[in-house]
Amino acid sequence: MIWDTELTRRLGIKRPIVAGGLQWLANAPYVTAAAQAGIMGFITAASFPERDALRAEIRAARKACGDLPFGVNVSMLPKLVPGDQTEDIFRLIADEGVHVVETSGRNPEPYIPLLKDLGLTVLHKVPAVRYALKAQAVGVDMVSIVGAECGGHPGMDMIGSFVNGAMAGDALDIPFLIGGGVGHGSQLIAALGMGAAGVVMGTRLLVSQELCAHEGYKQALVEATERDTVLTMGSLRNTVRTLANDTTAEVMRMEAEVPDITIQDLMPLVSGQIGRKAYETGDVSRGLLSAGHALGLTDRIEPMADIIERIEAQAVAAQQRLAGVMPMPKAAE
Repeated sequence: MIWDTELTRRLGIKRPIVAGGLQWLANAPYVTAAAQAGIMGFITAASFPERDALRAEIRAARKACGDLPFGVNVSMLPKLVPGDQTEDIFRLIADEGVHVVETSGRNPEPYIPLLKDLGLTVLHKVPAVRYALKAQAVGVDMVSIVGAECGGHPGMDMIGSFVNGAMAGDALDIPFLIGGGVGHGSQLIAALGMGAAGVVMGTRLLVSQELCAHEGYKQALVEATERDTVLTMGSLRNTVRTLANDTTAEVMRMEAEVPDITIQDLMPLVSGQIGRKAYETGDVSRGLLSAGHALGLTDRIEPMADIIERIEAQAVAAQQRLAGVMPMPKAAE
C-alpha cells in the first residue's frame, strides 16, 4: 500500500506510524526495527543520562539504520530545575545529524528558536487538543495527541482518543497524530478520516521481538487485556496509566489513606529504577510499568516488521469495508 500524508512526506517514512519514545526501552535496536518496518522510532534521551552514552546510542542507530530515518525523544521536566541540560541535548542531537525530535513534558516555546536554528523538525506530544493549540501557536511543526487510553501519562483532562481526533481535525492547522490505545489498522484509517496525518503507538509495540526487554515481561503483556491497567498518581496531578500489579495496589492505598501525600512518600514504590528491573527480569509484580488499553491488541511476540505488516493489512481491510458502505457515485452519462 502506498501512503501519502504530511507525516510520511515530512519524515520520509513509508507508513504513517510513529513508534513513540519509551523510557529505558527505546534504544538503537528499537528505532532500527521501526525504521526497517517503514515507520519512525525515537530513541529516548532520558534513558541515557550521560551525554556520551546518548551520543553513542545515536551513532549505533545511525550505523544500523543507514539512510532510514529515526528521531530522538526529549522528555522535558514539567519545570526547569538547576542543571537542566535540555538545550545541550538538542544541540547534541543536531550535531549527530538527527533531523526530528519528539518533545513532551512542558511548553517547548523557550526552545523553538534554537530548534529552528538547528534545523530540527519538532513533533510535540500533548494529552489534549487545548495543549495542541498552544503548541501550534508557539511554532512546533506537528503534534501528537495521546488520549486517556494511553500508557504512561494521559494528563489530567482524560479525553479519549476518538474525541481528540474529531476536535483536532476541526481545530488545528498543523499536522497532528492520534495516539492512546492505538494498535489496529482500522484505527489508523479512522484517524486519517478525522484529519490526522498518522498515529503514534507505544503499548502495541512492547511485544516486538527487537525490544530489549525480558521475554517474561513481553509474555505478561500478551496475556494481559485492556482491563489490566490502572490509573495512579492523580493525587499529585501526575496521573499515570500502568499495568495493574502489587505496586499499583499499594500506591492506590496510600493515595487514599495518607493525607497530603507527596512524591517523596511514594518514591520507594514508584522509582523508575524499580520499573526498569521488570524489563531486565520479567517480574512484572513491582514498579509502575507504563501500558495502555492497546494491551487488548498485544496478542503475540513477533518481529516489529510483522506487527506493522499486520496493522497495514487491517487498514486495507478497513478501507475496503468503507468502500463497501460508501461506494463512489457513478459518473453522469
